[in-house]
Amino acid sequence: MDLSGITNTASSEATGSRTRLSDNYDTFLLLLTAQLQNQDPLAPMDSTQFTQQLVQFSQVEQQIRTNEQLEGLVGQYQAASAGAALSYLGKDAIIEADETYLAGDPAEANWAYRLPANAESMTIKVKDAQGRVVYETTTAPSTAGEHLFTWDGTKTDGSTATEGVYQISIEATGDDGETITPTISVRETIMGVDFTGATPVVITPAGTRELGSIRSVLSNG
Repeated sequence: MDLSGITNTASSEATGSRTRLSDNYDTFLLLLTAQLQNQDPLAPMDSTQFTQQLVQFSQVEQQIRTNEQLEGLVGQYQAASAGAALSYLGKDAIIEADETYLAGDPAEANWAYRLPANAESMTIKVKDAQGRVVYETTTAPSTAGEHLFTWDGTKTDGSTATEGVYQISIEATGDDGETITPTISVRETIMGVDFTGATPVVITPAGTRELGSIRSVLSNG
């Protein structure tokens, strides 16, 4: 697996910064030398000024070195992320997301949601890929804690939804009228890893997932 492209851009930028600094430093020395050679002996240059400029050049060089070291750490982190993503292949994962895939015979889509407090009222809406509400219910558990919501693909009008990706939204309010924000997650199988972006993402039946959205990886053995 070739990961060289991940840090090529950052390395090029660091090289360019160092080249520009070197060019500017050479120009500064030429100008400084010319000023010293042509200064008025009766009113010589104040050495404090060009000493401060030398110090500034040194500080810029140190900053560039710091940036290069940080870029190296970023590259190592990205490589480690790629290795972690590959180790997830074929395993089920709990992913923080509000969309998942409706499939199976009988068809089924499952979401887990966690409420931080009891909800006085709560509505769950299922939306299709176009954002249209195809089903909604107010009878799902609304007490504080973790709950499972399963949808069998039956729409509000009684028709059956086709296989595909569906999303849920949960509108909940407490007895004080304040909005309660739940955490929604899904369980999906990691089928592949995509390295085309700046950072790797895993591929599931519902699409691609950022590594940061994975809450746990489960053993299928």
